[in-house]
Amino acid sequence: MLKEAKKDELFYNYYERWIKVYKEGAVRKVTMQKYILALQWLKKLIPELKVCDMNRIEYQQLINDYALCHERQTTMDFHHLLKGAIMDAVDERLIERDPTRKAIIKGKTPKTKKIKYLSQFELHSLLANLDLNSGINWDWLILLIAKTGMRFSEALAITPDDFDLSHQTLSINKTWDYKGKGGFLPTKNQSSVRKIQIDWQTVVQFSELIKNKPESEALFANMTVYNSTVNDALKRCCKRAQIPIITIHGLRHTHASLLLFAGVSIASVAKRLGHASMTTTQKIYLHIINELENKDVDIIMRSLSSL
Repeated sequence: MLKEAKKDELFYNYYERWIKVYKEGAVRKVTMQKYILALQWLKKLIPELKVCDMNRIEYQQLINDYALCHERQTTMDFHHLLKGAIMDAVDERLIERDPTRKAIIKGKTPKTKKIKYLSQFELHSLLANLDLNSGINWDWLILLIAKTGMRFSEALAITPDDFDLSHQTLSINKTWDYKGKGGFLPTKNQSSVRKIQIDWQTVVQFSELIKNKPESEALFANMTVYNSTVNDALKRCCKRAQIPIITIHGLRHTHASLLLFAGVSIASVAKRLGHASMTTTQKIYLHIINELENKDVDIIMRSLSSL
């Protein structure tokens, strides 16, 4: 298909066909949606630009226009979504030189985002107010995410077979397509495939829950599940416990935050959360890490003054 491309073809048409040839069926659905969104922005920002006219100035102007209403990281993602197609056009000699070379990535100043998480006391109050006596319900899902720090899609995909109760571990090896039509999907990345150690209390609780349940069927999802449904259930639990209202994803932040405050290393927290690198963990929990560093300074000073 791409051999039919011509230099005077509109760039967004070339990009649309490039997506179909190279990305359709090769990337996750959520990633594919990002490429489609990038295509929509090309139609909006450069509707008349031809492939042969894509030079450094035109490309920089495109990035600048996109950056007017997006944060820098989002603009960087847009740049990466376009670069593969552009480099292929260069290889095919549809574009003379790489127009992305030395591109300057701009963007709006990001808003200060304070991660919402619960204190240890608040989490204890939340767990104490869960209804765990009525069989499988959303309260059990809330408990599992609070104790493991799993992503929402990972928790929905948990089956009885994923529990290794004798070794107190839980295997994360798939997700649930809650944004689509349901069903199992691969994990976010290879680093997301992991085994999470679980405490003995959770082992006892879930050993009864999964008894006589089909080993390969999802415990919490058999059709389409909405994130808002579970967030509403968590909201009701928070109100009963008289604690700040957070989201299901906030439970994941709570789990990680409590581990960091307890002195668990960033490397171990990153591995438990399924982050591809410690850098991701450091970026997300920078405010907590800074707070812990300040405490460390106090400890260092007290230790030195006692010498």
